[in-house]
Amino acid sequence: MSELLLLLAGLFLPLFPLSMVFNEVFQRIRVASLRVALLVIWPQIGVALVLAAGIDIPAWVGFWALFTALLYGFRALALREVGLWTGFIATSAWAVLWLVMGSTVEGQAEWFQQASYALALSAPLALLALLGGELEKRFGAAYTGLYGGLALSQPRLSGVLVFVVLAIVATPFSPGFSVMMTAIIESSMHSFFVAVTVAMIWLLWSWAGARLLQGIIVGPAQEKAKADLSINSTWVYVLILILLVVSGIYSIGNLG
Repeated sequence: MSELLLLLAGLFLPLFPLSMVFNEVFQRIRVASLRVALLVIWPQIGVALVLAAGIDIPAWVGFWALFTALLYGFRALALREVGLWTGFIATSAWAVLWLVMGSTVEGQAEWFQQASYALALSAPLALLALLGGELEKRFGAAYTGLYGGLALSQPRLSGVLVFVVLAIVATPFSPGFSVMMTAIIESSMHSFFVAVTVAMIWLLWSWAGARLLQGIIVGPAQEKAKADLSINSTWVYVLILILLVVSGIYSIGNLG
């Protein structure tokens, strides 16, 4: 029964090829708010299933998760559609959670910690899902290279987009930073190879994020500029980003 729960958890903390289920569901949902809900809830189900199993996570599951995270991080480099990019990075990030869960976990405090790790990786992705909806409203599609120069034509939208992507790729002071550092620290205690691979996955996210922003932010401004984010919407995003930074700083203080 416990092994069955771990296998089922592989749907929600995606392990390839079970990961294709999440990405298929995510791509079929076109409403940004529903995508946000999916990004927040999906990994929490996986965490709950792993905790319910109540057994040590086998080493081979960790290597399976490592392969999944590496595969989807690498594939994200070539993606141009923002929604697909979001789904693939989410898959890669959630697979890393297997490495920080490590061994048998018990109690409400441990559940809160693991759930907070999942939320730390999901929250910036949820913001990107909303921003992808904003791009689709303005341009009909959210593709890199299809339009550019947002830094000039829509400075508020592009500014928020930059900081959201920085949070997604787990730069310092983002909540995902402490998750990745924990994954590297935990992995280094067992295998130097695994720790280096986690660092490579982290590098792939940064590379994929830079390519995504390059295709949207830089370049000449559009001749017919679309409406920028409203000031009120911008402040909402800014406040959420500030909360993410505060939580990231708090998490860094608890490392080790």
